[in-house]
Amino acid sequence: MAVELVTFGCRLNLAESETMRAEAGRAGLDDAVIVNTCAVTNEAVAQARQTIRRLRREAPRRRIIVTGCAAQTNAEMFAAMPEVDRVLGNDDKMHAEAWQATRRAFDVDDGEKVAVADIMAVREMAPHLVDGFHNGQPRAFVQVQNGCDHRCTFCIIPYGRGNSRSVAMGAAVDQVRKLVEGGCPEIVLTGVDITSYGADLPGAPKLGTLVKQILKHVPELKRLRLSSIDSVEADHDLLDVIADNERLMPHLHLSLQAGDDLILKRMKRRHARADAVAFCEQVRRLRPDVAFGADLIAGFPTETEVMFERSLALVEDCDLTFLHVFPYSKRPGTPAAKMPQVEGRAIKERARLLREAGDAALKRRLASEIGKTREVLIESAIQGRTEHFLPVAIENGIAGDVQAMIISGYDGMRLVAKAC
Repeated sequence: MAVELVTFGCRLNLAESETMRAEAGRAGLDDAVIVNTCAVTNEAVAQARQTIRRLRREAPRRRIIVTGCAAQTNAEMFAAMPEVDRVLGNDDKMHAEAWQATRRAFDVDDGEKVAVADIMAVREMAPHLVDGFHNGQPRAFVQVQNGCDHRCTFCIIPYGRGNSRSVAMGAAVDQVRKLVEGGCPEIVLTGVDITSYGADLPGAPKLGTLVKQILKHVPELKRLRLSSIDSVEADHDLLDVIADNERLMPHLHLSLQAGDDLILKRMKRRHARADAVAFCEQVRRLRPDVAFGADLIAGFPTETEVMFERSLALVEDCDLTFLHVFPYSKRPGTPAAKMPQVEGRAIKERARLLREAGDAALKRRLASEIGKTREVLIESAIQGRTEHFLPVAIENGIAGDVQAMIISGYDGMRLVAKAC
């Protein structure tokens, strides 16, 4: 029996799950199911709890270990669940010692459920090296940063992740090289706030410097991507490499959140609407075919219909292709939870309108791809992704191949292609 991982939430959680799989296995916890939770919304927490109950029904004798952001911020709530055998903190989960201690606790049946340290006391970040990703996935996530020094009024994540800390550049380059040598064609750099990368390291290198070093010192790497970035922190080196290096994929996901200046101020964001539009225009001049994604929150406290319309207009004003829409979720302990709330039905309706706008934008981009030749990373026998992260329906694909394909059409929300 192998360690089973159930992962919720972001790409960073996916990357960390691979480390946990290895460490739990080495600690002899093959009989365990690990639930790596997300705390970004109330719904994410509820889904984790439902999954834990289902896992207990399906495997009544397996140990259930809960970790992740929701476990860090709500440790006692998860510990109170009879289905849960152990709750591990969000930093603890990345250390071999915590998994070994968990094995010992199970062996003696000491009844101690909670092993959650103070996340705010964590100041350093060691690299977590993995040889490859479970089930031979052709895309691997490399964690280069964790935590966040900013305090957006809607966000609970800093309390689940701690303050910002970075992996040393040499260690990050080594991890990328190791994965590429293992046959991985595409790497995604991930973290909580990766554009804050390096502020805690000697010399305070920027994200752009790290990207350049990876591309320089791992020439065998075919494709490099970035997870969500904060456009206001994009440095000159990052813009240079976006413009000049085709191995950095032309797809950027932006943490925009809203398109109204007063709402952005109440969110405690560090950019104005005009900054977001100007950044997209600048990048498009540097890399004309770039595809933008964005996080947007519907129904933030005090948001009026007029304010919401400004967020909706960002889809066209920034020429967004992919939308990740969050209906506002009131998180206890955050300043936004104390602000005048938008009525629930209005939040749902605004989220629906944003998603519809996102679907229409994606279809326009898909239609514009017809007749073009794209380098497609094959993810499975039936699907791949272009450089712009557009999904492609294929036949008889071999996962891990990167193949030149001609786009012949699209079926709903995916491109259709054939080999050149």
